[in-house]
Amino acid sequence: MTPKTPITIVTGFLGAGKTTLIRHVIENANGRRLALVINEFGDVGVDGAILRSCGIESCPEENIVELTNGCLCCTVADDFIPTLEALLSRSPKPDHIVIETSGLALPKPLLKAFEWPDIRARVTVDGVIAVVDAPAVAAGRFADDPARVQAQREADDSIDHENPLEEVYEDQLLCADLVVLNKSGQLDASDLEIVSADIRAAIPRLVKVISTRDGQVPIDVLLGLKSAAEDDIAARPSHHDAEEGHDHDDFETFIVDVASVGTPAILADRAKQAAADHDVLRIKGFAAVDGKPMRLLLQGVGERVDTRYERPWSATETRTGRLVVIGQKGLDRERIAAILEGRG
Repeated sequence: MTPKTPITIVTGFLGAGKTTLIRHVIENANGRRLALVINEFGDVGVDGAILRSCGIESCPEENIVELTNGCLCCTVADDFIPTLEALLSRSPKPDHIVIETSGLALPKPLLKAFEWPDIRARVTVDGVIAVVDAPAVAAGRFADDPARVQAQREADDSIDHENPLEEVYEDQLLCADLVVLNKSGQLDASDLEIVSADIRAAIPRLVKVISTRDGQVPIDVLLGLKSAAEDDIAARPSHHDAEEGHDHDDFETFIVDVASVGTPAILADRAKQAAADHDVLRIKGFAAVDGKPMRLLLQGVGERVDTRYERPWSATETRTGRLVVIGQKGLDRERIAAILEGRG
């Protein structure tokens, strides 16, 4: 029998560091032929462009497939299965396929796709990796607080107790074979241990939790888990197990085109202001800087914003920036756009 092609699913909340971790994987492939499937929330692919710019032989550009027309777990038949079949038909065939889910995706519905007979016969899920933003979790952004919820109930009977962000985060943990605590250098040892212990307590299986900075995890730790996750789906509980499916009506995304800026700090300050004033979850994209030949990459998680020059602008590109904004439903798009464009 032909050996099954292993697949690694990389999940994690918005801005946790999934793309950074995957870039580390392809830069340290150690002779493996890799293929990537990247699922973005919204119709502008930022992560795919970042990874294509690596120019690394282990993962040629034609082996990087980007799906931007919906969450993979919602478009399995239309998008994911044909994409997987196309990659498996390549010659030479990839040694390993890495799937980066949207930061808003629930991994379990995607995992169920590997129960399809035609797929199950050809691939195996080597492992599900959940990348966690350790400082955000330490700050209590996704943690349950029963006492606080009870106090809210007593104060206002009409309040909506559901927290979709928390459910997404917990579902990603519950499906994982390995949890990577990223950005761990921003926490002291005691806080990091508290986060690790809380995550272990939340998962009803024995799952390894490791700490790292900038996604720097040895390749042989990330690839080669051999979990065959498609065989123990029932052991990975979800908040949505009783549902036929799910949607992303709790979130919205839109695009803002931005003109060239004088310095990276100008754009970073605008992104921080937009996040602070309007509770934006994520801002990411590209921009031009006056007098600079390199394209600026911006990655923002809440009010934490990083910028770096990513690659030269090509001769065929228009030096116009594009930023993707993601948040919970009800964002004031006009005001956020005004801030990012420098009008607010």
